[in-house]
Amino acid sequence: MKSPDSRFFCPLITTGSITLDENESNHAVRVCRACVGDILQLSDGLGHFADATIVKADSKACEVNVSEVQTISSERPKLSLGIACLKDDALEEVVFHASQTELDKIVFLRTDYSQEPKDSDLHKTVRRAELKSLVSLKQSKKPWLTQIEGPISLDEWLKNYKGNLILCDIDGGNLEEPITEPTTLLVGPEGGFSPREIEAIKKHSEKVKLLKLGNTRLRARTAAIIALGKFFV
Repeated sequence: MKSPDSRFFCPLITTGSITLDENESNHAVRVCRACVGDILQLSDGLGHFADATIVKADSKACEVNVSEVQTISSERPKLSLGIACLKDDALEEVVFHASQTELDKIVFLRTDYSQEPKDSDLHKTVRRAELKSLVSLKQSKKPWLTQIEGPISLDEWLKNYKGNLILCDIDGGNLEEPITEPTTLLVGPEGGFSPREIEAIKKHSEKVKLLKLGNTRLRARTAAIIALGKFFV
């Protein structure tokens, strides 16, 4: 018996017989060429894994059997990323890299200097970002799926946000304390957050910290990845 070097997404993992959806079935049978008796590693993106033995190698409805479900992590990650909406495919690029880390969610924020079309709901971008996050879940073999939220205006998001904030800022410093409470790392658009927005962020709560990313000016997509590197080393 062999096990393909990938995890397969199954939103509801239980013991007994499971039929994978068409996308995962095709990936297992056609792409990975898995056969009856081979073992697939399943993940539900909610902290659970399972080894599943193929009993029917159907590329449209692959049937597997699970004898045991493992709970690897019972608590969602504490850190999230809030990034301003960017033009072109920059948001997808950020998601592709960022969702390989143990992030709870990535929120697309509309800001004063956002460069995306103002009349767009970014539906296609959000959908592609969700798919990239799902691919990253399987490729990186992490227990939790990074959720994609937004787009939402920064002002509206701040009104309902209850956690801590970390703002990437040239005047910031290093963060030495570990993340123990829900926290969102904020990265602005090209040109940064507006002065008004920076003031609103700093006034949001007493637990806003400033994080310095270096002495050079970074593109927004670069800043997001450099910032996350401060937490996942």
